[in-house]
Amino acid sequence: MAADGRHRKAVDGVLITGFFTVFGLISLALFLFALFAFVDAAIHREDAYRAADKNTKAFWLIILGIAAVVMKLFSIMSFLPIIGLVAVIVYMVDVRPAVRGVSGRGRGGGRGGFKRRQGQGGGSSSDGPYGPYNGRR
Repeated sequence: MAADGRHRKAVDGVLITGFFTVFGLISLALFLFALFAFVDAAIHREDAYRAADKNTKAFWLIILGIAAVVMKLFSIMSFLPIIGLVAVIVYMVDVRPAVRGVSGRGRGGGRGGFKRRQGQGGGSSSDGPYGPYNGRR
């Protein structure tokens, strides 16, 4: 009977250790995700944020920096890392593509996207899909 109790405690200890190991890995992944978003926000120019009609670069650096610190210091079982995760997701899904599009690092060139043919000139930031856009209707 005593051996059964020790076995149960050993199994419980393994399950608890495994649970906290999984939570630790999830917490580390979320921290690295926030850190990536922070570094990505830092490498874009300030005027790209204004041109994309998003908040300023300083705003996003503060928000993403706080999110990374919160994800590092607090358990993912509390609500603060969840709020930080929402901020990081908003940056990655909404702000990052807009800033990259304005910066010229969007889908048009670079990794993955289609590239311009050599005969088509350099283009301009005001070129649309059917030629230059000059603002008049």
